[in-house]
Amino acid sequence: MKFHSIPIIILSLLLHLNIFSQEKSFIFLPGDLQFMPLKANHQEARIGVLYYTANSHLKVDIGNNIDILKFRLNEEWDFNLGIEFMAYAYSTNYEGKRLQIDAVDGFFGGHTSFEYKYSENTLKGRFRIIHNSAHFVDGHYDSEKGIWINDTEPIPFTQDFGELTLAHLIGGSDYGLMYYASISYATLVRPALIKKYSFSAGFEIHSNKLLGKFLDEEVNIFFANHNRYAGMPDYKISTSNMLGVKFGGWNSEGVVLYASYYYGNDVFNQYYYLRDNWFGIGFFVDFL
Repeated sequence: MKFHSIPIIILSLLLHLNIFSQEKSFIFLPGDLQFMPLKANHQEARIGVLYYTANSHLKVDIGNNIDILKFRLNEEWDFNLGIEFMAYAYSTNYEGKRLQIDAVDGFFGGHTSFEYKYSENTLKGRFRIIHNSAHFVDGHYDSEKGIWINDTEPIPFTQDFGELTLAHLIGGSDYGLMYYASISYATLVRPALIKKYSFSAGFEIHSNKLLGKFLDEEVNIFFANHNRYAGMPDYKISTSNMLGVKFGGWNSEGVVLYASYYYGNDVFNQYYYLRDNWFGIGFFVDFL
């Protein structure tokens, strides 16, 4: 393909997209997020902080996702395309030095999602293609002694995976229940002993009637559960439970305050082989 033909191709695509838009089957920047991040899954894009009560360490989340294109087939079926970039960091205290960044997991990729509405129920799905890599940072290195802390040296950790999640939503205007299941397959893993398949399932239940409103905004109390069965390197279950309050509509932007309990493989993948359990409190922000 000659380079001078690229502008012609781009112009042709823009014209076709404009035709779709005029027919109301295509929407550029729809302004919503069709598949909201799963509350109790730590591998979701969000901005917030989790405080570990046992040791005062922090999990700091920085990231967001956005739907860029919407294809509306009819009143029942919608398909969206989007991107997501995120990272979470492990902030520790070491020899009197506070807020040291020990480890970081980074994620970037894209997703396509669908929504099918029937009666008062909804079927949703999301397929993500994500690159995940994990790293130790300077907070894990003792520069005075010239050693890695706890003699734990960094390992090359990578997972390039595709993940399919299917969800069923039931409920009315004042409550809702969503249950879901996922299957994931990694085309590339490092270290090689990590299993390529993993499976997840969970649910979220919420109500906006128990706490009323705050400053004229809807307030939702919720409970979320997420379970992951992964080979890290042996197949075991990791479970996350979250009880919280969201200020704002359940499927819109808002602020979430929560308490969480986790048991399973360490969420920071430089420590993927360790089993951990902790209780924490925190907050995050839902963006659209």
